[in-house]
Amino acid sequence: MTLQRCTPRCAGTRTSCVNAYCGARSLASDLRRAAKYVDRIFKGAKPANLPVEEPTKMELFINRRTAKALGLTIPQSLLISADKVIE
Repeated sequence: MTLQRCTPRCAGTRTSCVNAYCGARSLASDLRRAAKYVDRIFKGAKPANLPVEEPTKMELFINRRTAKALGLTIPQSLLISADKVIE
């Protein structure tokens, strides 16, 4: 879909990135924490009283093949900071 619409995408998994998305951020730990929030709410906690948390781990995957197909040039500094560059 990314190539059909000619737009870069942010995906939730590495698999999505390999399958044509340009970049992905791993959301596994975010989803686990979200499940804990839902569990607390189901047990009676008020959402307004729950603490705000930020992700503890983020991963950046860049799919260069898709970026090239979209006519995008990925800066070298971004490629260096990526956890995985998919050729």
